[in-house]
Amino acid sequence: MFKDRDNASYDKMGDLNTLIGKGSVIEGNLTSEHSLRIDGKLIGNIKSTDSIIIGKDGHVQGEIDVKNVILGGSIKGKIVASGKITLESTAVFVGQLKAAKLVIAEGATFDGSSHMKGASEVISSRSEQEGPKVKPVEVPVETSAD
Repeated sequence: MFKDRDNASYDKMGDLNTLIGKGSVIEGNLTSEHSLRIDGKLIGNIKSTDSIIIGKDGHVQGEIDVKNVILGGSIKGKIVASGKITLESTAVFVGQLKAAKLVIAEGATFDGSSHMKGASEVISSRSEQEGPKVKPVEVPVETSAD
């Protein structure tokens, strides 16, 4: 089915070997070494060394640990991505996410918290470039016993 397609578009993400079609419902955990696309519903955790695409009709409830995420549908849970998370205009995300990069398109819904990996290192290096920090000095005050 996928052999007739031009494989150049999949090179950046790796092989797209797993497809959960519209109308499918899966309950349980999913582990994959390649990219996967979800257009149905998955209740459980997903772990992959590659990317995941959640189509506009796709829904995931659980924890996701992958390289990259492209979200067009909805996720309720937690995402940890070593690369980039992209929330397209039709995306609905509720939960926590942690990624190196985050892109949120106009129209996407984000209800939760985010943590950018490496953000503390960027802030630290910016502070060092600004020069030494001024430290408050305590001055002892003598009181007289009149």
